[in-house]
Amino acid sequence: MGDARPRKKLNALDRSFLAAERRDAMMHVGALFELSPPPGGNPAALSATLRDELARSISPGASEPWSVRSPWNLRLTQPDLLASPLQAWEPDRHFDIEYHVRRSALASPGDERELGILVSRLHSQQLDFHRPPWEAHFIEGLEGNRLAIYVKVHHSLLDGETGMRILARSLSRDPSETTPLFFTKESIQVDLDDADRAPTLAMLLDLARDQVSVAKDIGRALVNVVRDRNATDRVLALTAPSSVLNQKITRSRRFATYRIELDRVKKVAHQAGGTLNDVVLALSGYALRRFLMEKDALPDKSLVAMVPVSVRPQDDDGGGNAIGAILASLATDDDDPRIALQTIIASTRRAKAQLSGMSRNAIIQYSALVLAPMLLSFLPGVAGRFRPAFNVVISNLPGPEEHLYFRGWRLDEMYPLSIPFHGYGLNITVQSYARWLNFGFTGCRDTLPHLQRLAVYAGEAMTILEG
Repeated sequence: MGDARPRKKLNALDRSFLAAERRDAMMHVGALFELSPPPGGNPAALSATLRDELARSISPGASEPWSVRSPWNLRLTQPDLLASPLQAWEPDRHFDIEYHVRRSALASPGDERELGILVSRLHSQQLDFHRPPWEAHFIEGLEGNRLAIYVKVHHSLLDGETGMRILARSLSRDPSETTPLFFTKESIQVDLDDADRAPTLAMLLDLARDQVSVAKDIGRALVNVVRDRNATDRVLALTAPSSVLNQKITRSRRFATYRIELDRVKKVAHQAGGTLNDVVLALSGYALRRFLMEKDALPDKSLVAMVPVSVRPQDDDGGGNAIGAILASLATDDDDPRIALQTIIASTRRAKAQLSGMSRNAIIQYSALVLAPMLLSFLPGVAGRFRPAFNVVISNLPGPEEHLYFRGWRLDEMYPLSIPFHGYGLNITVQSYARWLNFGFTGCRDTLPHLQRLAVYAGEAMTILEG
C-alpha cells in the first residue's frame, strides 16, 4: 500500500523559493519580538514554565498533549530535492517540538547591540528541510529584565505578511490571558488533498479560461509599458544601475533596526500628497544615498527598489505566497529628500496604475515576467556580472494597531527580518505596530558592513522631511 498521508502541492512562487535555496543564499524570513515583564516577571521563570509545558505535552501518556497545527506541522515530501516540480507539503509524523522551540541567553545585562549580533547569527543559519522549516528562539538576558523571541520560517511555507499576521494573532490584547504558543493554534486553512486530486474536465476548462484571461491582462500591460517607455517616472526592468548592493554574497547576515512614530510618517505623507509607503521609500532612498556616498560607491543614476504588493484577500490566511511586485525609483540621484519624495510618488503611482484592473493571477504572473531577469543571479558565477533587475527589495507589512501581550509580558517592539540573496545583498522590510513604524535592515555582513548606519541616515531624512 502507498503512503496515505494527505499532501498539498506548492505553487510556482513557493517552488521558486525552494529552488533558490543555497547555503549562502537562504530563503527564510524572520521576526524579532521584544517584550517587557509584568510586575515580578522573570524571563528564566517564563522559559522554565514553557519548557515544562513542552515536556508534559510530549511525555508518554500525556493527558493534554499539545497539537501542533498547520502550517507549523508540515514538512516537505522531498527534502533532498528542493527544486523538484513534484514537491509537496505533508504532516510530519515524527514532529519534535523540542527541536523547533529553543532557549538562548545573552550575557546579562545584554543590550540592543548584543541582541542584534545574536539574531544576526541565528538568521545566518540554514533551516533543516527534513523537518517543518521553522524555528522559535526564546532569548533571555536582555537588560531591564526583558525577553526577546526570534522566529524564522522558510518563505516557501509562508509569505512575510501572512507569517506576521499569524504571529500577531497568537498574542493577546488581554495581559491576563494565558496565551497558547503560535504553533498550537489553528493558523491557516490548508487543503492537504490537492496533490492527489485528479483534475476533472470542468476544472481543466476553468483553468484554460483563466489562463486566456491572464494572457490578455499581461498583453495589455506589456503594450502599455512599450507605449510609455519614454515616461520619465516609469521604471523598467534592467534599467537599474550596477552597485555594491548587487554582487555575490556570503552566508553571514547583519541585522539592524530603526523605529519612528507612525503619526509622523503619516503627516509627511499627507502633506506631500503621497502614501505612507512612499515616505518609507524616501527614507530608505536617502539612507542608501548617504551609505553609498561614504563608500564612494553611489551610482550616478537612481537606485531602483522592487516593492512587493500583496494580492491576498484581506480575510485569507492561506499558506504559500500571493505576491505581485512593482519597480519604483528611489531618487538617490537627488540630494534633497523633499524633491526625492515627489519623484518617488510619481514613480509608484505609475507602477500601481499598470496593475490596475488586472486579476490576482495576472498580477502574480506579470510580476514574475517583470522580475524574470533576477533569476540570472541564481546561476553560478553570474551575480554582479550583469545589470541587476533592481537594486534593493523594500517591503511594508501592516501590523497590529494595539499593544499585544504574551502571558502578561507586553510586546514593546517587533521587527521583520528578510532575505538577501546573490546579486541583491540588502533587504529593507518595515512593520507597523502600536503607533510605531519598525524598520528591519537585513544584509550580507561581509559585502555591506556597518549596516546600522542606514538607521541613522533614515532618521536624518525624517528630520529634513518634517522641516
